[in-house]
Amino acid sequence: MPLKYEIFPGLGVVYVKYWGVATVHDTAEVFGRFTQDPLFRPDLKHLVDLEDIVEYERSFPDLMKLQAMKASALMPAESPSYLIYYAPNPVSLTMARSVLKSWDGLSAVIGRVVQTEEEALDLLGLEQRSFADLPMNRA
Repeated sequence: MPLKYEIFPGLGVVYVKYWGVATVHDTAEVFGRFTQDPLFRPDLKHLVDLEDIVEYERSFPDLMKLQAMKASALMPAESPSYLIYYAPNPVSLTMARSVLKSWDGLSAVIGRVVQTEEEALDLLGLEQRSFADLPMNRA
């Protein structure tokens, strides 16, 4: 599966890392596990790292179904969910823009696309300057 997530409860952030070919099916499967994680909260901020994708599935109908599933999990939050997409290359930038477009019209989500790690972390209000500075489970 070409993605994984890690929740940093002390930071109020979930870090999602994609690599290879990103698919709607894999995203839905991992998102389902994420919502069942004991550390899951609908108000977590999402930091989505797309640096290492080489391609992504382009099925707008499937993407819309996925976004509906995500919206139902994130809507219970009292404030909007922040989705920050780190997309430093052309493929990742195109994917991030496509995903953000699918959130148009939903006030429950505030999404941004950035091209530097520092900007992504800054938008989330974090003091770290690179993803390597995050308290990753290095085991």
